[in-house]
Amino acid sequence: MLSTKELHHRRAARNRYQIRQKSHGRLRLSIHRSGRHISAQIIDDRAGKTLVAASSVEADMRKKLKTGANKDAAKTVGELIAERAVKVGIKAVVFDRGGYLYHGRVKELAEAARKAGLEF
Repeated sequence: MLSTKELHHRRAARNRYQIRQKSHGRLRLSIHRSGRHISAQIIDDRAGKTLVAASSVEADMRKKLKTGANKDAAKTVGELIAERAVKVGIKAVVFDRGGYLYHGRVKELAEAARKAGLEF
């Protein structure tokens, strides 16, 4: 029987395969969610580089937020990643939820990023 971690990696790989098939070369907005924090980064898979990143671990975010593990933190990180992306000139991305369900903090981050100007 596979462990929880292995199952998560399988779901993430399955999701990334589908993204590769349907993205048509767009940049990827990838998220990571832990018990304490949430982070997002926009990745150029062709160059293998992270172009923009935002996280609830950052010092200014820690001052603003009570905790990095709730919907408010996810919303703030989503707005910040979109703001930074638009500033660099990135408008359209593909959302990579990894192995996480599109629910709760993941959904809140995605909706905040859309509202702040990213298209996906």
